[in-house]
Amino acid sequence: MAWDEWEQLKAEAGERQSARMQLNHVEPGGGTYGPYIVPSQYGDLKVKNSQLQKIGTDAHQLYNRLWDKARVATPSSDAAATDLAKQGFALGAGLQHVSDRWEQQLKSLMDACAQISNHMHTTKKLHAGDEGYIQRQMSSIDMLDAGFDERVGAPGKKNPVYGPHPAKKD
Repeated sequence: MAWDEWEQLKAEAGERQSARMQLNHVEPGGGTYGPYIVPSQYGDLKVKNSQLQKIGTDAHQLYNRLWDKARVATPSSDAAATDLAKQGFALGAGLQHVSDRWEQQLKSLMDACAQISNHMHTTKKLHAGDEGYIQRQMSSIDMLDAGFDERVGAPGKKNPVYGPHPAKKD
């Protein structure tokens, strides 16, 4: 890089950090650092229960595959490490260390898969329950609103939601 280019880059960086800097604000249209999508133009985050279920299922299947296939070498590695150590080879302790670390990392990964699977299952149930609760609340609000909304009838008239007027007694 030439000295002139370096000076130009320093000047441009200084301009970006000058008094023009604004906090808690994003320039519309991409600005200096490339295009981006403003959240209000893109919409809300949406996820469907089928998507959550697929993530949970995939995590569960990965957990099962790790249990079946990633642990195959552990017994033979441990046996080889013990045999090498008994024969006086320092390699035995090294191999045992690698085997132990492999087992620790594998358990950590399997725990993460189990947590993802369980979390997706729980999230699916919670959202289904929340959806039902919201629907029940909204329908009861609609019923109450219909009974209290005086704007349904003409001014001075009784609300037709209450039914026909009883006959007056003399």
